[in-house]
Amino acid sequence: MKVKTPEIGGLCQSTQGRDKGRYYLIYRIYPDNAVGVVDGNFKKFANPKKKNLKHLRLLPEKAETIAAKLADGSKVFDSEVYSMLKVYNYPPQEENKQ
Repeated sequence: MKVKTPEIGGLCQSTQGRDKGRYYLIYRIYPDNAVGVVDGNFKKFANPKKKNLKHLRLLPEKAETIAAKLADGSKVFDSEVYSMLKVYNYPPQEENKQ
């Protein structure tokens, strides 16, 4: 299933730029066909990264708890986003057994 429209709390993957392959959480939607994304580690809520939608691959997954907090206006911590995206950005490495 391909997602066409971004939504706050949705997940996306960068397809262009020096952060290519990195996963983000959509934090803000701008009217000029761009979104503000955060990952809790390099890009935090204090300074979200503005990315053009054509440079992102939108994923069908959504962080429901974080999206609900953002909708309520509650404080969301960078550590929550980081721990949620950890499985995408830092997958566990298998040890080489010889």
